[in-house]
Amino acid sequence: MPSKIGRYLVERRLGAGAFATVWLAEDEALESWVAIKVLADNWAHHPDVRARFEQEAQILRRADSERLVRVLDIGELDDGRPYLVMTYADGGTLADRLENGPLPVVTSLSIAADIARAVAVLHESGVLHRDLKPSNILFQAVHGDERVLVADLGLAKALAHASGFTVVAGTPGYMAPEQSRPGGGLDVRADVHAIGAMTYQMLTGRTPGKAGPVPSKLRPGLPARVDRVVQRALETDPARRWPSAAALADALEEAAAVQPAPVRWPARVVGALIAIVAALSLSGAALAEPTADGWRRVTEATGMLSVAVPADWAGQLADGGWDPAALGLPAGRRPGLLVGGDLTLWPDPVGTTPGVFAGLITDASSAVLPVHDQCTRAPDRQVVVGGLAGRVQRWTGCAGTSVSYSEVVLAAPRNRGVYLQIRQLDAADRTDGVLHSVRLTSGAMPTSGP
Repeated sequence: MPSKIGRYLVERRLGAGAFATVWLAEDEALESWVAIKVLADNWAHHPDVRARFEQEAQILRRADSERLVRVLDIGELDDGRPYLVMTYADGGTLADRLENGPLPVVTSLSIAADIARAVAVLHESGVLHRDLKPSNILFQAVHGDERVLVADLGLAKALAHASGFTVVAGTPGYMAPEQSRPGGGLDVRADVHAIGAMTYQMLTGRTPGKAGPVPSKLRPGLPARVDRVVQRALETDPARRWPSAAALADALEEAAAVQPAPVRWPARVVGALIAIVAALSLSGAALAEPTADGWRRVTEATGMLSVAVPADWAGQLADGGWDPAALGLPAGRRPGLLVGGDLTLWPDPVGTTPGVFAGLITDASSAVLPVHDQCTRAPDRQVVVGGLAGRVQRWTGCAGTSVSYSEVVLAAPRNRGVYLQIRQLDAADRTDGVLHSVRLTSGAMPTSGP
């Protein structure tokens, strides 16, 4: 690893491709991080490849948009290899995010619209990208918000010369059919196809392939309007596609703006959860004790039940008990707690606060768990944690958002048990960590009766 590239201090390698390596480096003068793209040694003396590399800098400088990776500087190493100093996108790539499978519907449509807006800027500058794919879509945090950036214009060409392209270029799975035919007569609709392919992948977890099924066949419950927008972008005949990236962006934004139906829970469950928040006093995170792994342990008022949660989930605590009748069990007050970042948002099934509800029950085998019918249900699984055995229902992508739920019933000796509902907001699943933290006192509750 080089220690310096030009005046920039190299920190580490970010990635490498067939033609170049990208390094993370520090600009000491401006006290900021930059990404430096260096042409690979084996290509440095190929005039056409070198020209393409330098052309990328010219295109990005000419377009100069906050939607595109910006070129901040250029230079040449002692061995003659050129390098570009560019915007460092600290949020990784779309390819990174797709490693965990499909994204929430609204998130997918919003990212796709941002990509289309960025590509529209290129088209307005007279440039065709030709190699749009998830690894070329970057995310950058800007003042607390996240910005989508389009990168890697190594295959970009002037639209004025598009009708005369003689070399096949692009990435299978994303390139339009006409790109596989030398002299196929490309225009902006080739990039529209690639955006459609990425949208399809964000929604379904796979690229469309030839004559792939509509997205809703792979993701049941997806609105028909989303199918229509994506399939039009993927039309084999360019004349039937969206006429421009801007037109596709408009359609994607309109589809994302239509609010999906809310998650529908049985009225008795909604009422019970609202009552939990309304009836119990809210306490600050000071009641949460740090654990060895940085989580926080919270205990309900009687001391019979405790659970650990990630530190940012421990904003508020409600610990005055609950009524298991919400799960079809005998009515009566039982020990229970609710911990979350902001419990005023908990009654909303897709409220933007993570957290855990945990309550003691009797006859765990008879509990009727809530059904999240605007979420995708994963296969149930059996768990054994700390002498407690039970089952986990996992629900994801709720109402087209990133909200997920784990519904859990654990059975303990002497007809005792615990019900947990774990609400999460991101792709990471912390269910097992929460379950392994559950603690019951030896005399937690009677075997029957209210």
